[in-house]
Amino acid sequence: MDLDLNIVNSSQIELQDAILPKSTAIGRIPASEIRRSLKASSIDGVFAAIFSNLTSGVLLSNFLVNLQANSFEIGMLSAIPMLANIVQPFGAWLGDRFNSRLRYCSSIYFPARFVWVFLLLGIALYSRDLIDDRSMAIWTMVVVAVSHLLGGLGSATWLSWMAALVPRQLRGRYFGIRNTAANLTNLMVVAIAGVWVTNYPRGELEGFAIALGVGIVAGFISMVCQWQMVDVHPQAQIQPVTSNVERNSTPEHSLTTSIVLQSESAIATIAKDRHFQIFLLYFSLWMFALNLSAPFFNLYLLQDLSIDLSWVTLYNSLTSAANLALLIPFGRWSDAIGNRIPLVGMGLVMAVLPLLWLAVGTDNLSLWLGLPLLYILNGGASAAIDLCINNLQIEISHHQHQAQYFGITAAISGISGALGTVVGGGLVGIDALGGLTGLFAISSILRLLSLIPLLWLQPEGEQLLGMNWWGRLMNRSDSV
Repeated sequence: MDLDLNIVNSSQIELQDAILPKSTAIGRIPASEIRRSLKASSIDGVFAAIFSNLTSGVLLSNFLVNLQANSFEIGMLSAIPMLANIVQPFGAWLGDRFNSRLRYCSSIYFPARFVWVFLLLGIALYSRDLIDDRSMAIWTMVVVAVSHLLGGLGSATWLSWMAALVPRQLRGRYFGIRNTAANLTNLMVVAIAGVWVTNYPRGELEGFAIALGVGIVAGFISMVCQWQMVDVHPQAQIQPVTSNVERNSTPEHSLTTSIVLQSESAIATIAKDRHFQIFLLYFSLWMFALNLSAPFFNLYLLQDLSIDLSWVTLYNSLTSAANLALLIPFGRWSDAIGNRIPLVGMGLVMAVLPLLWLAVGTDNLSLWLGLPLLYILNGGASAAIDLCINNLQIEISHHQHQAQYFGITAAISGISGALGTVVGGGLVGIDALGGLTGLFAISSILRLLSLIPLLWLQPEGEQLLGMNWWGRLMNRSDSV
C-alpha cells in the first residue's frame, strides 16, 4: 500500500517525536527510512492478517465443532489468546534487555508461527484415524496455547517498536490505514476460506488443512517484511534522561540521581500514574464484559441455528468490510478530537448489540437483513474501539517504561477477557439464566457499566464534554 506520509516531510525526523515526546532527542532517522518502515509494516499487517484468519476465528471454531467440542471448550479456545497475555510484562522486560527490537521480535515470532506445523501433523494423524476427536481437540488447544504464549512474549516489544517509528501526529491516521489494509485482507480471506473449506471435494478436514498451510506461509512472509523496517535500540529510551540529569546536577549528586531514575520500575511508576490506573480499570472491565458473550455469537449460528459455515464466514466478512470503511475516518477523527469520544460513542453501540442478537433467528428477514446489520455494526464499532484504545495507551504510557506499560496492560486486560470468556461459557449451561439469552443480557449491562471510568480519564488537552472538539473534527488542514 502506497502511504502518503506528507507529515514526514523533512530530510530527517527526530526520535524525540516518536520515542521521547517530552525528552531530549536521542538521534535522527531519515524521513525516507520512516516511510519505508511504515510501508513495510503495512504489508506485514496484510500477511499477518492472512495468518491470523486462517489459524483462528470462525475456521478454527468450526474445526472444533466438527470434533464435537462443547460450548465451554469453545470458550476456553477463545480464552487462550487472552490468557497468554499474562506473559507480556515478562516479554517487555526481556525485550528491553536485547539491543535490537527487530532481532528480538524475530526470535519470538518465528517459533510462534512454526508451531502451527504441528497442528498440520495432528490433522494428518487424525485423518488416518490414529487419534480420536478428543485427542485432536486437546492437540489443537495445546498448539494454540504454545503459539499465543510465545507470541505474547513479543507483543509489547512490537508495539513499543511501532510507537518509536510512527510520528506522534500521524498515529491515528497511520494505524487507521494499516488496519484498513489488514481488514481488507480479512474481508477477502475469511469469505474465500469459508467457501473453500465448505466446498472442498475431499471434505472440510483436508480443505482446512490446506488453508492452514497457506496461513503458516503467510505468517513467515510477514516476518520477512519486518526485516525491511528500521531497527530501534531499546536502551536509547532511557539513556537521554540519565545524561540530562547528569549535566544539570552537581557532581556529588549526579550519579545518585541517575541511579534512582534508572532503577525505578514500571510498577513504581504506575503506582503514581492516576491516568494509567483509570485506563487499566476501564480496559479490564471492558474486556471482561465484551468477551462474556463475544465468542458465542458464531457458535450460536453454527451450533444452535445450524447455519452453513460459508454463510457464517460471509457474515464475518461484513465485519471486516465495516472495519475497512470506517478505520481511516476514525483514525483521522481520533487525531482531531482525541480517543475518548469515539470510545464512549461506539461503546454504547457495542453495549446494545448483545440485546439485538436476541431478535434474530432463521427466518429470511434475519438471514438477509438482521444478521448482516449486526455484523456490520459490530465491525464498525470494533474498528473505532480497537484503534482508539491502541492510540490511548500509547499516548498515556510513560516514555521510559513504554514496553512494560504495554505488557502490563495486555496482561491485565488479557486475564479479564479470558475470565469473561470462561465465565460466559459456564453461564451458558445455567438453565436458570436462560442460556445464551441471559448471557447476552448480562453482557450488555456490563458493557455499559464499563464505560464509566472513561468519564474520569482526561489526557492532557482532551475534553470529553467540551464543544471545541467539533471544530477540530471539521478541520481538514492537517491531512495525510
